[in-house]
Amino acid sequence: MEILKPNWPAPENISAFITTRKGGLSLSPWSSNNFSLSVGDNIKSVEKNWRLLSQEISLPSPPQLLDQVHGANIVQATCDGSTVIGDGSFTKKSRIVCSVITADCLPILICDVYGTLVASIHAGWRGLSAGIVTNLIKQLNVCPDDLMAYLGPAISQKNFEVGHEVKRAFLNGCHSIDLEKKVSSCFVRVKQKKVYQDEKWRASLYDLAKIHLNENNVFKIYGGDSCTYDDSERFYSYRRDGNTGRMASLIWFS
Repeated sequence: MEILKPNWPAPENISAFITTRKGGLSLSPWSSNNFSLSVGDNIKSVEKNWRLLSQEISLPSPPQLLDQVHGANIVQATCDGSTVIGDGSFTKKSRIVCSVITADCLPILICDVYGTLVASIHAGWRGLSAGIVTNLIKQLNVCPDDLMAYLGPAISQKNFEVGHEVKRAFLNGCHSIDLEKKVSSCFVRVKQKKVYQDEKWRASLYDLAKIHLNENNVFKIYGGDSCTYDDSERFYSYRRDGNTGRMASLIWFS
């Protein structure tokens, strides 16, 4: 099983891992390391993938699984095996695993410099524009300068074409002209063949996430250099493949 370890200066007691599509038991089109139970894959295959992962990285407890709805709700993680509605979780207790699953949307892993808290966020454009980063930072209730974030594999700007409503959703959340300029810089207009076609843009989830983290005074940001769409060998991509699997991003502290 191929698993990525974030390259960031997290404390030694922080464990963080991001799966790839390699090494599991799922068959095509979910081949082979799918971790989602809601994409049509065989449930037994998904469960076996989770068991293999648990053994591979020595999970200390069942991960907090989320019923992700592309929103901004953050929950406090538990290890009771339940699945709860939300797009992010956090914990200040050791050996509790926060996790999200993605296939183009941006997984964000967060910890503090003391190794006393962790969090994970499923950051698609809807969640980001709805304020999921702000919601998390408020719930953590710690000095933002003590936090660091890792941006996992997501779709890159050149492959992420969106409509004007996406750009407008982010601009509506801006509280200053300066912020509007920063947000606008994350969108590149797509040249249209016909003048009467609706406006299309290429959006940078990575840059939008950095802006939202910075707005919450989080400046220790790492990662953000992969593209799920381009790297079909390692990553699932919903935009590229449609019916496909999901990677898992997990974090905990001991």
